[in-house]
Amino acid sequence: MLKYQHLTRRTRKEALSTEKKGIKIAARNRKAYHDYFVEENYEAGIELFGTEVKSIRAGTLNLKDAWCSIQSGELFVNGMHISPYEKGNIFNKDPERVRRLLMHKKEIRKLQALVKQDGYTLVPLSVYFKDAKVKLEIGACRGKKNYDKRDAIAKRDAEREMDRHMKETNR
Repeated sequence: MLKYQHLTRRTRKEALSTEKKGIKIAARNRKAYHDYFVEENYEAGIELFGTEVKSIRAGTLNLKDAWCSIQSGELFVNGMHISPYEKGNIFNKDPERVRRLLMHKKEIRKLQALVKQDGYTLVPLSVYFKDAKVKLEIGACRGKKNYDKRDAIAKRDAEREMDRHMKETNR
């Protein structure tokens, strides 16, 4: 409990609840929430090698330009960059290699049907450790237009301004 002293009561409770579940977030794709409307979320395992897992634990992972594709009934993640592990020498793999995702066939078929619909794409949203396993959260997303992005930015700025004003009036 001592390591959570600096947190507020609510965030301390959330930190303890995620610790109990065994979930530790390694990376998030914030750009995906800016560029897409996330309709549905799915959890998938990733087929990795040992040095890649160690590198993810070290936090050297980038999801910024990653996307998912379905080929011959299997799900793959492309463009996910996992930096080579420093102490991995000959066991390191290519940082940009295509990695297979592990999901049930029924879920993959459902995702394939969604992708065939106009405007949907599969985007990795976050990578996290669930107990000892590395998991990837995939979002079935629709692209945002520029005016949608501007609306989201304007709404966020308005909320910040209201919060600042409320904070000043409560002093």
